[in-house]
Amino acid sequence: MKLSPDHVILGLLAVQAQYGYQLLECFSDPERLGRIWQVNVSQLYNTLKRLERDGFISGESVPSESGPPRTVYHLTEAGRDQLMLWLHDQMPSASIRRVRVEFPSRLFVASLLRLPTETIIARQRVACQRERDRLAAERAQAPSSMAQLAAVFAVEQLEAALRSIDYCEQALFAASLDLSERRSSP
Repeated sequence: MKLSPDHVILGLLAVQAQYGYQLLECFSDPERLGRIWQVNVSQLYNTLKRLERDGFISGESVPSESGPPRTVYHLTEAGRDQLMLWLHDQMPSASIRRVRVEFPSRLFVASLLRLPTETIIARQRVACQRERDRLAAERAQAPSSMAQLAAVFAVEQLEAALRSIDYCEQALFAASLDLSERRSSP
């Protein structure tokens, strides 16, 4: 299954309606999604067209002061439902590529929407632990040294992912404490 920024776009539009260029800025900015996603202009606009065709977003042409009309995109109710299914996925993928891209994307979107991240973190941790345990058992039964090497490599990647998940949890907890302290300061 190919990674696609669909759900992240839905999340960004859940925060506010945006132009394609505004969405692209978010995907390009290293302080937001730029270190996670590599989205180019044609990929973004193709995704927006598909999401609109599928009824998850709607585009509205609005006049522009500096050129031709621009399209501002809004999240539909069906899009909001799809977004919530993704954010609350009961068993996220333990594929390293998906963990590296989808997990921080879920955290980013949940934070923008001011949704709790604890469940997202806990579910990702469980998915990675289960896959690590499955692969460790498979490694013990591997018929060849090459199969064992492949299993060891995969288990080590999942161990690294689990350490990163722990780090995310600690960082988000520290950030929430800092935010609550700033709110309570006179």
